[in-house]
Amino acid sequence: MPELTHRRRLLVLAICCMSLLIVSLDNTVLNVALPSLQRDLHATTSGLQWTIDAYTLVLASLLMLAGSTADRIGRKRVFMAGLVVFSIGSLLCSLAPNLTLLVVFRMVQAIGGSMLNPVAMSIITNTFTDPRERARAIGAWGAVVGISMAAGPLVGGLLVQSVSWRAIFWINLPVGLAALLLTLRFVPESRAPKGRRPDPVGQLLVIALFGSLTYAIIEAPDSGPTAVAPFMAIAFAALVGLLRYEPRRAEPLIDLRFFQSAPFSGATVIAISAFAALGGFLFLSTLYLQNVRGLNALHAGLWMLPMAAPTFLCAPLSGRLVGSRGPRLPLLVAGTAMTASGVLFAAFEAETSNATLLIGYVLFGIGFGFVNAPITNTAVSGMPRAQAGVAAAVASTSRQLGQTLGVAVVGAVLASGVGSSPMKQAFVSAARPGWWILTACGLAVLLLGLLTSGRWAHGTAQRTAEKLESPDIRQPVGAP
Repeated sequence: MPELTHRRRLLVLAICCMSLLIVSLDNTVLNVALPSLQRDLHATTSGLQWTIDAYTLVLASLLMLAGSTADRIGRKRVFMAGLVVFSIGSLLCSLAPNLTLLVVFRMVQAIGGSMLNPVAMSIITNTFTDPRERARAIGAWGAVVGISMAAGPLVGGLLVQSVSWRAIFWINLPVGLAALLLTLRFVPESRAPKGRRPDPVGQLLVIALFGSLTYAIIEAPDSGPTAVAPFMAIAFAALVGLLRYEPRRAEPLIDLRFFQSAPFSGATVIAISAFAALGGFLFLSTLYLQNVRGLNALHAGLWMLPMAAPTFLCAPLSGRLVGSRGPRLPLLVAGTAMTASGVLFAAFEAETSNATLLIGYVLFGIGFGFVNAPITNTAVSGMPRAQAGVAAAVASTSRQLGQTLGVAVVGAVLASGVGSSPMKQAFVSAARPGWWILTACGLAVLLLGLLTSGRWAHGTAQRTAEKLESPDIRQPVGAP
């Protein structure tokens, strides 16, 4: 890709951030609309989980495929296709007549979304070649998550209150169209010098693993352990299949050698933990504010601001710290703040008063604001630029998988505790184990931030990069 002027690079960054905005906005907007959607479509707790997890699950399953495909056939081409499919999926969601079709159309949305975030991150990585400039760009990218968290609940609450939950999908259409036209005009095409071949078996194994595991977790409270046991067995078999099959391929869907790098492996687990905390936090908070406190969608959205504003403010600061001092400090701040927030809710019942509820939201917002930039920077900076799309896709997959598991696990815990009791009476006690789970996620971010940012960890990253850049002598499956 030719060297671009500073102004053109900033424009490319802005266009890529527009794609992140609509993909991230869709989750925060929908969370505020869950109680309204529950009443309108007569959805159970598991039904609400599926409206969110159908989207994040498909994203997690297809992101690595999208990243490698973009590296092979062209990032701009895949990015534009993603914008078109995502916009069509948004329109279909707004017209869904029942919960089943809404879940299906959310999956259509996610197919388009899978072509956006990892591809956009790959475009940014190849546009901003200077490490410090790239870290700042990634910080700005992370700030967009804060914008979506701040704007999503307010815009969603206003739309739900004044129109209906269907209106929340309309906002994706003008943003998607504008991003499509700007991409066509200003984003240069780029691809890896040598793209990876498709890996259909690996892709099917990933879908089987993620899908079976999520289904088993969500449906366990209603169906029971015996009914979901076959799906857990499928998930386990798919995991074993991936571990045995992928190393034997010359060009696998995901090169398992990536995980020999301690920072890369740490960033992956940190992403799963942090976004599991986010998914569970939003799910519990939205239902609590509207179903227990009796707030309408708009007022619930306003209560989300103390969490969203710190995320927006801390994300660019985290990017600058990563660029100047490395990922260690931002990860320690993130882990400490998220753990403190979880303990406040789990042990001290923060939701019982406005003051402690506010503090808990602010702490979580600070933690989540600091965590995004070090995840992305660590995941892509230690990898060869030719594999930037795959590395970015793994980081994005970890985020979506984490959010999927967070909603699935916390929702399952909530459903088990609530049972047949009225939501308002049983919610607070039923949610307590969920808050402890979110506390554990924050503690994982803290501990892994300490473990994976030392000198020995960087040594493993350097050795892994050398292996990835050396000729691959592995034989394809079935080779003599």
